[in-house]
Amino acid sequence: MWKQKEIRLKPRRRGFHLITDEILQQFPEIQGCRVGMIWIFIKHTSASLTINEDADPTVRQDFESHFNQMVPENMPYYKHDYEGSDDMPAHLKASILGSTLSIPVTDGRLNMGTWQGIYLCEHRNHAGPRNLVLTLQGD
Repeated sequence: MWKQKEIRLKPRRRGFHLITDEILQQFPEIQGCRVGMIWIFIKHTSASLTINEDADPTVRQDFESHFNQMVPENMPYYKHDYEGSDDMPAHLKASILGSTLSIPVTDGRLNMGTWQGIYLCEHRNHAGPRNLVLTLQGD
């Protein structure tokens, strides 16, 4: 079985946001999969996806602080600044973290660790909605 669906996430402020529940609500087809894989792809160059701690919100705050230190704004060597000082750093952060996740599906559920959740990593100050392509393969 192959299923694919494009979903739209509501706009979020800059930062790292848990989106696991939002994905599951918009893609209930996962529940019918006994064994398989889901691929989640974000169709943007200034936001990314990752999996990490879903219980303590300070982890997401620390991610934002770390990436802002690691990839600062207003660097004199940035040429691509047409859309603001956060634009080029957003592209760099998105490339570092990545645009695709692969997650096993077992008995209709994402087979992740107890404390793992899917993050939307929003790197722009004034972003709009974000689109994800969800592709499920399994029995």
